[in-house]
Amino acid sequence: MQIIAIANQKGGCGKTTTTVNLAAYLALNEKRTLLVDLDPQGSSTRHLGLDELDKTMYDVLMRGLDIRTLIKNTMVSGLDIAPTNNFLGKAELELASKLTARESVLRPKLRSLDGYDYVLIDTPPTLGFLTLNALVASDMVLIPIQTQFFALMGLSMILDLLELIKNDLGYDIKKKYLLTLFDPRTKMAKEIVAQVRESLGEDVFKTVIPNNIRLAEAPSYGLPISIHAPESHGALAYSSLAKEVIAL
Repeated sequence: MQIIAIANQKGGCGKTTTTVNLAAYLALNEKRTLLVDLDPQGSSTRHLGLDELDKTMYDVLMRGLDIRTLIKNTMVSGLDIAPTNNFLGKAELELASKLTARESVLRPKLRSLDGYDYVLIDTPPTLGFLTLNALVASDMVLIPIQTQFFALMGLSMILDLLELIKNDLGYDIKKKYLLTLFDPRTKMAKEIVAQVRESLGEDVFKTVIPNNIRLAEAPSYGLPISIHAPESHGALAYSSLAKEVIAL
């Protein structure tokens, strides 16, 4: 089982879009996949059509609930979700007030799971204790980078956090980068792609996610792109990304 956190403190970079659609295409490639929604906004949960929740990831983190009792099936065969809603926002404050092991509450809960090939964690657009828990629990972090001005600014914050986790906690988490929201009509987008590839090299996925209207509208239908518009450029890109992830 490989656990992957999708994280970037910069909002609007395609983090949730990537989590949901990569998870769907991993499942379509016959990889049993669990999506863990650790963002209090609950965007991944709503993207997959869930809204009436009696238990959430808050109960797992702060009340000791077995995550297995929370997991729900989705419309994609082989893809399950551990959902959340905005009540999870309380956990950020409660984790901060813990005196010990506040960065590693999630890790044993996910590591005890079996039956999954991949676990993908959608994280908040902040570097607080929820994101820290996701990173500590993970084998790899996938960092979406928006192909727009200032794309690389602020990247140092999450890289510094990963270095801190390595040095202080002993978890050396693999890093991979995904270029998102690419508009091939603009010179700036092409320049940023070249700059990122020059700076980060082989750690950047070959697949580039386009700025695609079908991807943008899919959440409003409560569907992943694989169901909403499977022939769209966005769908083809996430299908390609899933194959890259499987090949790692």
